[in-house]
Amino acid sequence: MPIVLVRIDDRLVHGQIVQGWLKNIKVDKIVVASDAVACDSMQQMLMSMAVPANVELEVGKVSDIAQAAVSGNYEKPKTMILTSNPKDVLYMIENGAPIKSVNVGGMHFVNGKRQLLCNLSVDDEDVKNLYKIYEKGIEIEGRVLPADERANIIPVIEKEYTKICKGIK
Repeated sequence: MPIVLVRIDDRLVHGQIVQGWLKNIKVDKIVVASDAVACDSMQQMLMSMAVPANVELEVGKVSDIAQAAVSGNYEKPKTMILTSNPKDVLYMIENGAPIKSVNVGGMHFVNGKRQLLCNLSVDDEDVKNLYKIYEKGIEIEGRVLPADERANIIPVIEKEYTKICKGIK
């Protein structure tokens, strides 16, 4: 099976993933594409404790996960890929990863970001990267949990992208 879900969620593996998404899409493998987590054995250990025993967890640098996806490593196990930001998804797409759709589920507010929707807070780089993903013909949908209605976040991203291009804040 191909990659069944690519999700941007700054919390990566957490309750909504384990209790919501795993039960709904029944993946065999969760892949965390994060340079920071790939170098942090404590975060890896905490994530592995949250994932059910019947689900494999793989953590790697974004470049390594992109290469593995290109090489077909995620064609057989039903796989979910998690990243914490749009930049990492764009990198994987630009390097040939077979990504057809991106779920934006949790980009939370922190200093330096502005809140556009309930679970979508961005800075200019996030907007530019989401827009580039969209320009490549990749579907982008906003949804926290699988039972939630799929939200088209493109109009909001286009509006922000236009503001950035015009120098409007």
